[in-house]
Amino acid sequence: MSLLARMNDGPAVRSISRRRELGAYEALWLEKGATFKTIAEKFASDPTAVPSNFVPGAVADARAAEVLAALKKTGVSRFGTRLNLTGNYPPKLRDAKHPVEMLYFQGAWELVETRCVAVVGSRNPSEDGKLRAAKLSRALVERGFTVVSGLATGIDTAAHTAAIEAKGHTIAVIGTPIGTYYPKENQALQRKIAEEHLLISQVPVLRYASQHVPQNKLFFPERNVTMSALTEGTVIVEASDTSGTLTQAGAALEQRRKLFILDSCFKRDDITWPANFEKRGAIRVRDLADIWGALGDAAVSPANS
Repeated sequence: MSLLARMNDGPAVRSISRRRELGAYEALWLEKGATFKTIAEKFASDPTAVPSNFVPGAVADARAAEVLAALKKTGVSRFGTRLNLTGNYPPKLRDAKHPVEMLYFQGAWELVETRCVAVVGSRNPSEDGKLRAAKLSRALVERGFTVVSGLATGIDTAAHTAAIEAKGHTIAVIGTPIGTYYPKENQALQRKIAEEHLLISQVPVLRYASQHVPQNKLFFPERNVTMSALTEGTVIVEASDTSGTLTQAGAALEQRRKLFILDSCFKRDDITWPANFEKRGAIRVRDLADIWGALGDAAVSPANS
């Protein structure tokens, strides 16, 4: 499939192959020392470039064939990609410090264009934390927002599940390739989101398969940066001082997104991060009205819109 590359939302400048760009991007990730930072710097040096500008065509085509074969083995036969400088790539992603050039997705891409709020937190929350996440997700759905989270255990799972049960929309931004299920107990939930909502991954398939678990864990905090960029704001429900959730908190402030922290976090005497982030501009949420006020009056229930 081919598509048109565009410059600064202007007229099309050339036709490119989506498959070749996929392969070229994956090839860039196989280069020694490749990281989101090094790849972002490569493209920043030439704002008009697409992945195939840096990779020979034969290499790109070979890597694309490998990706398609690998995904097919995992049961993924239908998916899409979004590439910077081409149609439907969300400009808001460029607010990330090291923006990704390409994303994989399954499901309803148009959900990216809705009003989105991320609900995130600990993988090992308290029961009260899970209840708060579910209550918050239901309230967001009632106000017409799409609930975004990372499909991890704990708070993420509670947020996605509550949004679905409330007949709302949800987006999962995962830290693995689209054909990989982590945690395994969320396989059914991931498939449901991919089929009925929207699943997004920025993780390169071939690089992920070629390295060990400790290295692949580094993709998780990077996905939090993208999750923040996709949303109007992030709500932290519950997290420790060492939680990966705090990566998203920092990214939200850097990207000039709203950062909300539930009041219950401030009442804990075993953590210091809530007060630190409040000093940097985070909003303490004593009542859900604090969220609605910060996001603006445009958030309304679909029933009243």
